[in-house]
Amino acid sequence: MKSICLFIFLLSGYLGNASPVHELLDRIDPGASKKFKIELVEGNTDFFELDQDGDRVVVRGNNYVSIATGVNWYLKYYAGIHLSWNGMKAKLPAVLPPVEKRERRETSLKYRYDLNYCTYSYSMAFWDWERWEKELDWMALHGINLPLALTGTETVWRNVLLQLGYSAEEIGKFIAGPGFLAWWHMNNLEGWGGPNPENWYKQQVQLQQRILNRMREFGIEPVFPGYAGMVPHDVKEKLGLNVTDPGKWCGFTRPAFLQPEDPAFQRVAGLYYAEMEKLFGKARFYSMDPFHEGGSTEGVDLAAAGKSILEAMKRANSSAVWVIQAWQANPRPQILDAIEAGDMLVLDLSSENRPMWGDKESPWYRENGYGKHDWLYCMLLNFGGNVGMYGRMDRVIDGFYAARELRKGTLCGVGITMEGIENNPVMYELLLELPWRPEKFTKEEWVEGYVKARYGCDDSRLRQVWQILSETVYNCPDIREGTVESVFCARPAEEVHSASSWGSSRMYYPPEESEKAAKLMLSVADRYAGNNNFEYDLVDVVRQAIADRGNRLQKEVTAAYRAGKKADFQRLSREFLDLILVQDSLLTTRREFKVGNWIAQARKIGRTEDEKRLYEWNARVQITTWGNRKAADEGGLRDYSHREWSGLLKDFYYPRWKAYFDMLGQRLNGVQVQDIDWYAMEEPWTWLRNDYPAEPEENAVEVAQWAYGKVFVKIR
Repeated sequence: MKSICLFIFLLSGYLGNASPVHELLDRIDPGASKKFKIELVEGNTDFFELDQDGDRVVVRGNNYVSIATGVNWYLKYYAGIHLSWNGMKAKLPAVLPPVEKRERRETSLKYRYDLNYCTYSYSMAFWDWERWEKELDWMALHGINLPLALTGTETVWRNVLLQLGYSAEEIGKFIAGPGFLAWWHMNNLEGWGGPNPENWYKQQVQLQQRILNRMREFGIEPVFPGYAGMVPHDVKEKLGLNVTDPGKWCGFTRPAFLQPEDPAFQRVAGLYYAEMEKLFGKARFYSMDPFHEGGSTEGVDLAAAGKSILEAMKRANSSAVWVIQAWQANPRPQILDAIEAGDMLVLDLSSENRPMWGDKESPWYRENGYGKHDWLYCMLLNFGGNVGMYGRMDRVIDGFYAARELRKGTLCGVGITMEGIENNPVMYELLLELPWRPEKFTKEEWVEGYVKARYGCDDSRLRQVWQILSETVYNCPDIREGTVESVFCARPAEEVHSASSWGSSRMYYPPEESEKAAKLMLSVADRYAGNNNFEYDLVDVVRQAIADRGNRLQKEVTAAYRAGKKADFQRLSREFLDLILVQDSLLTTRREFKVGNWIAQARKIGRTEDEKRLYEWNARVQITTWGNRKAADEGGLRDYSHREWSGLLKDFYYPRWKAYFDMLGQRLNGVQVQDIDWYAMEEPWTWLRNDYPAEPEENAVEVAQWAYGKVFVKIR
């Protein structure tokens, strides 16, 4: 009987639209599945093969994710079709380019992880099924088989708290709103952005069930959030439980930590896992990060806590694995030592900057890495969903092959752990191809292939563009929290060091280089007008060049002010403000760079006007003040999630700089003026309901040509 079932299962890969890969192909281009032959075959390691059968391209592999990875490899490197966040549809040629020689790629690294808790708020907070379906296709095409799956799990918590005697009103004060659920999941805050309406819980559960169904069709294993001891901060008074107060996080009250040794821990954990299973089924992987970002461990027996957390998880699923993020002090050595090998999977969260796996150059170096535990080589790259071209190509490549050699017994995959997505597609392509490339390569070799795949052609000027980019913006020589932050998005000051509290606006490459890249792209723009990937990259490169020009110009404004040169100050400050407006106009041409797209997502998922208003407020607050006055100013969260987006530039960042220059102008004229209360100026925008277009408003090539000429030709 077993052999018959296996035969039927294998046979299904040959029949019509019988697999999720066929359906994926038809979502890319209706009818595309007829041009491929999909073969599901047995294999001890993940692999895909590209082959030819008549006029059909054969893609075979050991599971559907491997096959989808092979489809993507074929589309990129044979058909010159690159699917990315800026476009998940394409028109395939009537007859596909043939695979003239069978190509096989395999990997012994069995996991490819996706997502950070923060991604669920900075990028995914307001996604519906239509957007999620595209993301799941993107995951499969890029080999992802282990993504974090948070959607809807706040309903698990609501159900648990109801059983513990909390009222709906009390629960509403505990669970965060949609724009801030990530930091509630990570035990950083309570209630901010809420309370959520009843409809929210219902629709998110339904959405998660659809997401999980699709994942399971592909054989993608979800990583559920597990139970690590979080409880409402008032649980001691309400239920008499033995808890630790972990203190504050950026001005917010943290949830309390239920001591794992307390018998109540296993009871609450049991309720939690039972509710999770009722709604979403079992999982083999559970993500838990106790004491995240400075949570107090005073009075906590860390080894005992780790064992108790693991015990609760194992009761839910005896084969479960604890997934933990390596960030700052986590994972605590006492917990690592207390857990048996095979029961924990560590995400080396920022392998390109602060690895802990054993890179001696890292400020977070651990001599023995994670010891006996399996771990993944991850790239964080983006913080706060900020907009800007950034990467460390050489570092990513060199670090991966060094880690594979040094930790060959415990390295078991790669991961992308960015805080925000839909930017810098080149870096994610690079990281996710590493497991499938056994031999070390150079960024120069890889970028040449990327350019051909990205634009579907081999163009010497586009190769020049990417030579520049790969040596500058995508080869950052030092450790930093993401991109060179645009000074347009910073709270104004004479000296702007960053837009966010922990980022940097210091340039690590000559700004003329991004201008040069933009000029080269524009020189072939008419030829590639209508090429979606080209137009996205064109707008992004010109945007970067203008932002870099703004970075320099702001320093010139300050120099003129300090020198008391009134005329120069007036001229340069007007020029700076004009740059912001030019940037705003440029970014109207792509929905990826529009605040209207973000707000439209938030409004769309609301079923009543009150819901739409709440979700829009969440969307606006997150990308501006982030929190209340205390969290924004004293906690440093303001502008952490700044976005160089059309609409936001014109209506939020421009007025700040205009008010600041007006104040400086008055001071130059001897008028005593008080400093500006920035929060008082910023908060009103979060309550507005004005419309912003979500769709492109102008021709991308034409506006990019105009913007470049407006900024650079006049200056030169």
